[in-house]
Amino acid sequence: MHSRLTPQTRPVQILAGTALLDGDLTVPERALGLVIFAHGSGSSRFSSRNRAVSQMLTDGRFATLLLDLLTSDEDAIDLRTREYRFDVDRLGHRVVSAVDWARGESDVAALPIACFGASTGAAAALIAAAHRPDSVRAVVSRGGRPDLAGAALAQVRAPTLLIVGGDDSDVITLNQMALRELTTTKAIEIVPGAGHLFEEADTLDTAARVAAQWFKRYLPVEGAPMERRRTETPP
Repeated sequence: MHSRLTPQTRPVQILAGTALLDGDLTVPERALGLVIFAHGSGSSRFSSRNRAVSQMLTDGRFATLLLDLLTSDEDAIDLRTREYRFDVDRLGHRVVSAVDWARGESDVAALPIACFGASTGAAAALIAAAHRPDSVRAVVSRGGRPDLAGAALAQVRAPTLLIVGGDDSDVITLNQMALRELTTTKAIEIVPGAGHLFEEADTLDTAARVAAQWFKRYLPVEGAPMERRRTETPP
């Protein structure tokens, strides 16, 4: 019986303008792609939910980059004032910096890139997809605020999946609004019994499984053109 090697995780730092961002990069053998996580609303790379999703994606042979979009100083200010978590332009351009950084890293440079966004990080992921259409090849939002991406929604080319908890009625409405603004391949997945944070039994596993399926479907093999089909799951 062959033993499966444990994927290697290493700490990384990414320069975004004048900010130095901390992250954790995990790369399994024969990775299918790289998923960059965009956290929001006070979350970080240490979030148990984000790490659980990252582990499931790694098990499915995706490299993952868990990234703090705020510096430690900004995070300390945000905990008091909440002024940075809704600054989606700032967060979006930092995801762009992460995409550009990945293109220069030898162990992931050749991998197609996807973004996984939660809360306000979903808007940041979509802004990055709009700014780097040739690099970001798929986007998934979990319990996100894609509506905050505004005009960037119409510029996104990457196939985009919006996952929302069935009990998160206000966010369902906001995601349906964003879905109508997207002009690329798109779908919405409502997970029954899930609240905004997907803390209910099995709901986070369901969201991670659906995300992995989306990435496997739409991340191209190296050198293949982006799929241009347009589909929509009615809200």
